[in-house]
Amino acid sequence: MVNPESEAKREVAMGDSASAMRHLVAYARPYLKEFLIVVALVIVYILTQVVQPWLIKIVIDKDLIVSHPLLGPIITIGGLYLIITIVGLFANFMQNRRLQWIGQRIVRQIRVDLFRHIESLSMRFFDTHETGRLITNVSSDTNNVSMFFTNFLLSVIQDGLSILLVMGAMLLLDWKLAALSFLVIPVIVIISVLFRKKLRESYRFTRTHFSRLIGYTAENLGGMRITQIFHQESKQFDRHTELNQRYTKGNITEYRWSVLFNRTFDALGNLSVALMVWIGGLAVVHHTIEIGVLYAFTSYIRQFFGPINSLTQQWNTLQSSMISAERIGGVLLTENEIKEPEKPVVLRQRHEDGQLELAGEVRFNHVSFGYSPQKTVLNDIDFTVLPRSFVGFVGETGAGKSTLMGLLTRFYDVNQGSITIDGIDIRSFSQRDLHRAIAIVQQEVNLFSGTVADNLRLFRREISDRAVQEAAEIAGADEFIRAMPGGYQAWLTAKGANLSLGQRQLLAFARALSLNPKILILDEATASLDSHTETILQQGLTRIAEGRTTLVIAHRLSTIRQADRIYVMDHGQIVEQGNHQQLMEQNGHYAELVQKSAPDTVEASD
Repeated sequence: MVNPESEAKREVAMGDSASAMRHLVAYARPYLKEFLIVVALVIVYILTQVVQPWLIKIVIDKDLIVSHPLLGPIITIGGLYLIITIVGLFANFMQNRRLQWIGQRIVRQIRVDLFRHIESLSMRFFDTHETGRLITNVSSDTNNVSMFFTNFLLSVIQDGLSILLVMGAMLLLDWKLAALSFLVIPVIVIISVLFRKKLRESYRFTRTHFSRLIGYTAENLGGMRITQIFHQESKQFDRHTELNQRYTKGNITEYRWSVLFNRTFDALGNLSVALMVWIGGLAVVHHTIEIGVLYAFTSYIRQFFGPINSLTQQWNTLQSSMISAERIGGVLLTENEIKEPEKPVVLRQRHEDGQLELAGEVRFNHVSFGYSPQKTVLNDIDFTVLPRSFVGFVGETGAGKSTLMGLLTRFYDVNQGSITIDGIDIRSFSQRDLHRAIAIVQQEVNLFSGTVADNLRLFRREISDRAVQEAAEIAGADEFIRAMPGGYQAWLTAKGANLSLGQRQLLAFARALSLNPKILILDEATASLDSHTETILQQGLTRIAEGRTTLVIAHRLSTIRQADRIYVMDHGQIVEQGNHQQLMEQNGHYAELVQKSAPDTVEASD
């Protein structure tokens, strides 16, 4: 189980936010031309905004505050003002539309790459990362990064250029008043520095506890059956409430600092306008400047603080985006422990049936393994499974049986020794070829939303409907499938919730056979079956194993009674091996397991 505190520390230490953001900004490079068009449209829009006060200043000083006001120039400038406004509105519309187009495509690619990368990572990654937090990475965090491209980036470009152009206009009007207005800039910098740390801490706290809340919710929704059976609703609700309260507290703190930050700038802007009206008013009274200049300056100060306020409003977007960029970057930069070979051994295919050209010999050569350096799970495992043989693995829970199969499928790599198929180290095969050669049926069945046929072929269109039906017939699933409305086109809900446990297990067998593997692994696949379904499966087990190497981890020992060879495991070692009769005659661990499993294996103990 993942420790929330250590996970939070890992997130905080995931990497430098600027580095993570640079990694994600690289996705914007293919759209450089589009960004340049956006910048051009922004310049057009900002120029229209900056020119407007200047036009009003001209009207006031040249055509209104005069002895004989002229209507013609006022109408001309009014028309020009209208045209400029329309041009500005059009440029603003196009810049927003184009930037949204760019931003959504960038984030779509990030989401695709993130999901593809997560799919490629080893099982150890999923052992140490909560599913709910990965869901947050793919959904919420990518949305936050989208806000960086569509909101913050536009604000930086538009508001940044607006500030520069407004400052230029103010200097052209009156450099002394402009210099006086610019004295507020150091104050802005100081306020930003003072608030930055607090804002960043609050955003990080909120994101961490949001991930915990999502992770806990996903975990409990997935285990709702257990929660209700053991009447744990109130305790789970209390824990959810506690996590929700922490997230709420973080949100309140975040908004408190954000509002204080933004309102400080509002107050500073209003104070600057009041100061300008006072100083500028005195200048007008003393005929040092014209009243039109004062109007323009007052407008420009509002235009000056407007973009600054807009940038500060986007500060929370930047902080949230950078935290999300760290989290996404941390996942994207996670290297897969299972390395693909530089020159993989190519597994050829037979033209007549597409089956991988393997004999199916499996060899564990003095294999040792542990999920952590401190604890070894398997010790010096050494055995050979002959091609097309049927072998069983038995032992108490925790003996290391499933770990063996995890190593054979290369969910993990061995610490010592090697595993070979037909004498070739499995690390020499590509993951794709290896997993085409091996199929595994586990006790826990995962089905996807889709038709029965799609679940059996795992959405691989090259597997024909006939091959799917033949696999279902062998596994004993054909009868109940045809009884369903729609038959093989019947729709299954997520995880096959509209099927019984036994039906889901039969579909898992049929799915494995649809892929036509050379090596078939049954990892306690019959442990949860009722006696009727198990009888159906036992009748087809010989046909299922025909022509392929079959390795069975048995909970019910009757499943492997007819196995060619049985390996008995205890504390990560093989302590006995032989067929059923030989092991019974040894009167050791296997015989003891048979006795414990009675009456399931009464016949086996005869």
